[in-house]
Amino acid sequence: MRSDRITQGLERAPHRALLSATGMPRNELGKPLIGIASSFTDLIAGHVGMRDLERFAEKGVHAGGGYPFLFGVPGICDGIAMGHGGMRYSLPSRELIADMIESVVEAHSLDGLVLLTNCDKITPGMLMAAARLDVPSIVVTAGPMMAGRYRGRRLSFVRDTFEAMARHQAGEIGAEELEACEQEACPGCGSCQGLYTANTMACLTEALGMSLPGCGTALAVSARKRHLAYASGQRVVELVRQGVRPRHVMTPGAFANAIRLDLALGGSTNSVLHLCAIAREAGVDLPLERFDELSRETPQLCSLRPAGDHFMEDLDAAGGVMAVLHRLADRLVEAPSVAEVSVRQAAASVEWLDDAVIRSAEEPVRPEGGIAILRGSLAPDGAVVKQSGVSPGMMRFVGTARCFDSEEAAMAAIMGGEIRPGTVVVIRYEGPRGGPGMREMLAPTAALMGMGLGESVALVTDGRFSGGTRGPCVGHVSPEAAAGGPIALVQDGDEVELDIPGRRLELRVDPAELEARRGRWVEPEPKVSAGWLLRYARLVTSANTGAVLQG
Repeated sequence: MRSDRITQGLERAPHRALLSATGMPRNELGKPLIGIASSFTDLIAGHVGMRDLERFAEKGVHAGGGYPFLFGVPGICDGIAMGHGGMRYSLPSRELIADMIESVVEAHSLDGLVLLTNCDKITPGMLMAAARLDVPSIVVTAGPMMAGRYRGRRLSFVRDTFEAMARHQAGEIGAEELEACEQEACPGCGSCQGLYTANTMACLTEALGMSLPGCGTALAVSARKRHLAYASGQRVVELVRQGVRPRHVMTPGAFANAIRLDLALGGSTNSVLHLCAIAREAGVDLPLERFDELSRETPQLCSLRPAGDHFMEDLDAAGGVMAVLHRLADRLVEAPSVAEVSVRQAAASVEWLDDAVIRSAEEPVRPEGGIAILRGSLAPDGAVVKQSGVSPGMMRFVGTARCFDSEEAAMAAIMGGEIRPGTVVVIRYEGPRGGPGMREMLAPTAALMGMGLGESVALVTDGRFSGGTRGPCVGHVSPEAAAGGPIALVQDGDEVELDIPGRRLELRVDPAELEARRGRWVEPEPKVSAGWLLRYARLVTSANTGAVLQG
């Protein structure tokens, strides 16, 4: 075992002494040493319940014949970091989490890992670490939050806080209802209730085969989540004994299955960034075109919030991830998993489906998947749109550009009533390098929807969007403005064409004029002048490659 490096032989007497000092009994030294990487924090609603799950994972490791060691990794709540400079740290934290887990596992020669996670960047960061280390690993996502309640209707975080804020600004709701939404939209622990990034990644982790069946949707408050944490702790010891490693599981076929699930669910566009980054660590080639190829042949079967009205608790009750994959059985690739059966076998075992929540392939929500990859003169290297959140009337749109060099400037204009129908809001210098950190644009997109502009205004950015975004919003525009991409050359009044069915994003400006503008363009000064983000900005790659750090 890997841990023999610190437990066996005369030269390891000092190491055994220090392990003994932690409380480890001598007769446990021959057992697999299992790290439980926990992202517990009091700062994140999705993570405050993890102390309980840590206990059950530890019990499972003991029951399986291993010895557990708990260690912590940090987490950032995107909802709290949203709308100010703190969001610059969210995506970069994914790299830190992967690096921290690598450091602890290698320094202490651990044999296996239980990765306890839930929210947006923590889950992909942990999967990146698992793929990089290739040490037997299993992921436990802590589960979705229950829906809030107010006067007989169910509430969710994004629609009933971010969009409610704009509805209040537009005079549609009063201060009393807005305050009620604040108090009732998030009733307790768990990841936000819709198909936002955290829950998208939890579902995709299950489809990748890296968590046990049912884990992606089991609610944070459920006993079933405890059972899954216990079973995961027990199972990882068996994975160590069998030599089953993450790269055995995260194959090209597994990524295809995960992408198909994402498309069928209508999940967050952040999944494109994260799956590309995880695949890179796993040694799997995953170009942007793969998402679009699969999208054209995978129907959208579910309509969850923010675009639809179903909640994660509805998807869980309808059979969860495996029920959706059951609908896609003829499209799935045979791929192993951390469970005793393959993903395809687990999906085949589903015996009941709720047609109201999970449509059949013959009667889908939409004939294509939830994500589309666009290219054109405004995005030569690609851009991403969640077409599942775009109304039929806005799938094709031509508008007049209104340009902003920061999210704050755009938000001030939107809330100030300056954006008129027929506008394409362009937010630039918010990409991985220019932001730095590629901030999510949930506040401006939610404000546009809340102010009734979702059917007459589009938004284009080299930044990215929350899974809570809906409407004609195009992100990940590459190359980004800070790298001199065409989005840096757009001027107020330019015509921008969005054609989602045609997969095009065009800037209707004469090429000669664009070349003249390029000659006048000056690379801006970095928005940060010190600290970790300055180093990040110097090393980060473009969004179309997953916004990873280059060596």
